[in-house]
Amino acid sequence: MTKLNLSLACWNYDRTEPLMSGAVSPDGIDLNLQVLDVEETFFRMLRYKEFDAAEMSMSSYCVTLGRDSKDFIAIPVFPSRFFRHSCIFVSTKSGITSPEQLVGKRIGVPEYQMTAPVWIRGILQDEYGVDPSSVTYFTGGEEEPGREEKLKLNLPERFKLEAIGPDQTLTKMLAEGEIDALYTARAPSTFYTMPDKVQRLFPNFVDVEKNYFSKTGIFPIMHVVAIRRDVYEANRWIARSLYKAFEEAQQKTYADLLVSASLKTMLPWQIHAVEDTIATLGKAWWPYGVEVNRTVIETFTRYHFEQGLTPRQLKIDEMFAPETFAEFKI
Repeated sequence: MTKLNLSLACWNYDRTEPLMSGAVSPDGIDLNLQVLDVEETFFRMLRYKEFDAAEMSMSSYCVTLGRDSKDFIAIPVFPSRFFRHSCIFVSTKSGITSPEQLVGKRIGVPEYQMTAPVWIRGILQDEYGVDPSSVTYFTGGEEEPGREEKLKLNLPERFKLEAIGPDQTLTKMLAEGEIDALYTARAPSTFYTMPDKVQRLFPNFVDVEKNYFSKTGIFPIMHVVAIRRDVYEANRWIARSLYKAFEEAQQKTYADLLVSASLKTMLPWQIHAVEDTIATLGKAWWPYGVEVNRTVIETFTRYHFEQGLTPRQLKIDEMFAPETFAEFKI
């Protein structure tokens, strides 16, 4: 029987490696999986819809749902999750040592609509009282000049955004004190090359993030898997097929990470790290699916709306293919 040819762009995570190697195959699909850096995948999918399905920024996906042309439909598979307290960097020239001191400051963000800054702004608002509209955001390339928002934004006037100069980078501006802080997904290079000028706001971020999870139960979702809506509408069964395959691939990874005969990764204390993660977050610490992630998703869509990125808070029912909400029982 002929299988459906389907292109999928995604980074080479441990949880997707079985799909790349062919150890796991989606039912009825001949998968053409392209391994690309996430920034390239996002840019090509959002701008040109080059792939049938792709890993996508959770925020960018939500922005597309707030518009008349809804080009994508997601499945509740989350290739990337990340606690982002560790991703708030401050210039030592700013004198900032606590979150509350961010109010009124100059904050760098590579793109305002990036998922990581959405989470950071929301967490700072909920946990520390830092209103997202109380600062001025400077947008542009973190390491290279010329970066622009992948999607055109129409924000409420209360949010103040300024594009940095054509030759400037946020990394250098942070080190020189031209911006006070940086909310980002990637650690700026100057954090490593100029540790006297760039530091984390939360040096003890592991403890802070564990306490945050203990309080909220939230392990922030960064990326989702999105299918081009025209591809989905032509063969709606692919949503369930891809979802099942991603779940099977992830289950293999859970098992591999606990094998002690030979370490799967180059981390010398891998087993301890996994056991500590299970003790803190539970055995299925990286869940796929809608219901188990409802609190996380609803928190994110609230942040997205409060920060002016969607005209209303999105409902979960409109975000994911209905074929992935429930499964058969025997």
